[in-house]
Amino acid sequence: MPATRWAASWATCSASRFGWTCKCNAEPSRRMQMNSNTLWLIVQRFGAAIVTLLIVSIVVFAITAVLPGDAAQQALGQFATPEQVAALRTKLGLDQPGVVRYLHWLTNLLGGNFGESVSNAMPVSELIAGRFPKTLMLSATTALVSVPLALALGIGAAMYRGSRLDGALSFITLTLVAVPEFLVATLAVLIFAVNLGWLSALSYGGDVSSPWQFMRTYALPVMTLCCVIVAQMARMTRAAVIDQLDSPYVEMARLKGVSPVRIVLRHALPNAIGPIVNAVALSLSYLLGGVVIVETIFNYPGIASLMVDAVTNRDMALVQGCTMLFCSAYLGLVLMADLCAILSNPRLRTQ
Repeated sequence: MPATRWAASWATCSASRFGWTCKCNAEPSRRMQMNSNTLWLIVQRFGAAIVTLLIVSIVVFAITAVLPGDAAQQALGQFATPEQVAALRTKLGLDQPGVVRYLHWLTNLLGGNFGESVSNAMPVSELIAGRFPKTLMLSATTALVSVPLALALGIGAAMYRGSRLDGALSFITLTLVAVPEFLVATLAVLIFAVNLGWLSALSYGGDVSSPWQFMRTYALPVMTLCCVIVAQMARMTRAAVIDQLDSPYVEMARLKGVSPVRIVLRHALPNAIGPIVNAVALSLSYLLGGVVIVETIFNYPGIASLMVDAVTNRDMALVQGCTMLFCSAYLGLVLMADLCAILSNPRLRTQ
């Protein structure tokens, strides 16, 4: 018998004699189980997001249906005859039961038909498409400024925990978290537009042809939104990095003489990526609420200001379309945060 075959036979006999089991096939099965657990958690999150969006659609439709006033009367004006108002109510389907109107609206919504705006005499989808790039530009500019700034502040505060820098950053971030958006916007207008005269108090959001024009258009809105989300994002980043700095492997690295900067950048930060990404996604979801206030105060022609005008004009189709768009974006960011938490945490994948 060759030596290799004799060794394999002896190993098999020894394993069967002493009750040993080979673990070479256990690792693939365990990996498959982890993948199935991860896939099941992702499916659960997607299912919960869809159910939540369905509930939100019911709430949005119910709230817009009970708003005071008559949408048909508001659209035609106070000098319209009762026959004209009744004809418009029939055209809009306002004379049908609420359940029938909701099912009809939901079916059209799933097909991409948001209805027609009564106050603008245009499809809601066209109105949203005209304003969406401006809101997207404002949100993207805010994210590009706020995310690196918040990460730098949070990591710096965690590296120098307990120092004067950490205390000052904690005080500033706590103050900004407590201050509402409209107060930040008002103070920014008073300081930079009224007293100093550096920037314009109104943002028209038109075509920008120079960097100076871009800065004058977006400086105050972006500054206000950054104050809203940088503080929360920086505090969550600081907490995530400090949680890793208290781990045993970091203590071992300190005992080996590794520098504090190397400990944070090479050891703590890679393991804190999951919570940090989760914090970034959640903070950006808060940005959607601030956009409504900022666009209204600075007269920025985005979707939020369009929705405010629709509420004033009692334009239900436009209000419903804008609200569902904001809710979908918010749920998308929250879903992204949940998925990042699942994929970055092995304990969640194996539960």
